[in-house]
Amino acid sequence: MVNLKAAQKAAPTDRHEPIDEMEPMLITEGSRFRRELTELAFELSGKAAGFHRSLPVGISAALAHLVRSMNCYYSNLIEGHSTHPIEIERALKGQYSENVKKRNLQLEAKAHIAVQQWIDDGHLAGRATTSEGICEVHRRFCMELPDELLWVENPDTHERLPVIPGKFRENDVAVGRHVPVSPGAVPRFMDRFEKVYAGLNRVESVLAAAAAHHRLAWIHPFLDGNGRVARLMSHATLLEKLDTGSIWSAARGLARNVEKYKELLANCDRTRRNDLDGR
Repeated sequence: MVNLKAAQKAAPTDRHEPIDEMEPMLITEGSRFRRELTELAFELSGKAAGFHRSLPVGISAALAHLVRSMNCYYSNLIEGHSTHPIEIERALKGQYSENVKKRNLQLEAKAHIAVQQWIDDGHLAGRATTSEGICEVHRRFCMELPDELLWVENPDTHERLPVIPGKFRENDVAVGRHVPVSPGAVPRFMDRFEKVYAGLNRVESVLAAAAAHHRLAWIHPFLDGNGRVARLMSHATLLEKLDTGSIWSAARGLARNVEKYKELLANCDRTRRNDLDGR
């Protein structure tokens, strides 16, 4: 849960955090795990493409539709929002609950599926790790949400702040024990993020996918919705680099081990101690 500090009255504050706070961003050539991970990346690439090619087009399309609903369901669970698959299917048919809370979660699920459909149709190709592409994912998701889900509240002061679709935050935030970079520093860190992760070749993109996933969550560029955007970004990256055909996704694996997922992200948030730290 995001804990917001006092809203900034003037321009977003930049405390001039050094960019190297989020280094290293790639698995370097000198890493002792480099060879093993590269072999796994090649193996995964072959299995993903083989699985995709083994299915008739009709089955692939139907399975991709099912996976989109599944991803939405599991992404909701990670966020602590439980929306039953039946309720998700009803939402896709325009059938909404009379209960306002359930209806809002149905609309949230529908928004998630719509954005992934847009990604699966190739509209984010080549832009998954760019600031512009990431902002567009956030904008498309948030624009489909009901107004009630576009506000965050400071649990200490009860001040409510609006979540602006596709716009970097202008307020300080805290996520558990992690305090992300100052709002004025977000554009600088996102620029570095894009320069490192955009344009990598297939193998390097796969190797860097987990690091990029964490670094985006670590920067926490938006007031809310960062976890969903990070998972959609990772989905888009693997879709393009592994030829998944949208018939499988890492989201389910993350949700099946949600406590471990959150634990590892939190561990990576800690300050790096030395060159052999591993973070």
